[in-house]
Amino acid sequence: MVMPLFSACSKDDDPTDVDTSNNNGACNTTPSETEGPFPTKNPATLALGDITSDRTGVPMVIAIVVKDKNDNCTPLQGAIVDIWHCDKDGNYSEYGGSGMQSANYSSVHFLRGRQTANSQGAVGFGSIFPGWYSGRAPHIHVHVYNPSGKTLLVTQIAFPKEVCDNVYTNSNIYSSRGRQDTTNESDNVFRDGVINELAVVEGSVGGGYTLTHTIVVEA
Repeated sequence: MVMPLFSACSKDDDPTDVDTSNNNGACNTTPSETEGPFPTKNPATLALGDITSDRTGVPMVIAIVVKDKNDNCTPLQGAIVDIWHCDKDGNYSEYGGSGMQSANYSSVHFLRGRQTANSQGAVGFGSIFPGWYSGRAPHIHVHVYNPSGKTLLVTQIAFPKEVCDNVYTNSNIYSSRGRQDTTNESDNVFRDGVINELAVVEGSVGGGYTLTHTIVVEA
């Protein structure tokens, strides 16, 4: 069973005790990516550990560590980390009722949250495994700021295909839509390479998943 790390995500507690090393074993700056058409409109109001809200899906803990390339890849304490992703049906909160997204969720704020990194550069969120929408591989958006609120990096987190295939095929919550129509290799964001954006995702459909990922910024 995946442990609910988000339950410890208070301002004074360490939000995660998951050990995340730099994903490819080197201190390489994480690529900058588009924030997409659905960025969080007022992220400072969403200081949340559990971002699930009323969304249904396979539970997932998201554990992110932020490191500073300019300081020998030491953890960046105090970094502000915003994340957002779609629900099981591929829809985002805060938007909708238009050609970009027909379902109208413009007045709600599910699957969006902000945390401040602890002394290990770590933040943790409780969420669900994201769904997918046509033309994009499954992903999570991340915006990292320094402790003063200056933007350091906007990026995205990619998922291993075999994990996505398992969730979308074997979970009855997702199976009606089937597997994603876009792989990382054909995705317009990830197709230039995902070595520094691909998360480690472990767990099961029945017990939930833990996603661990390191993001390297130049602070």
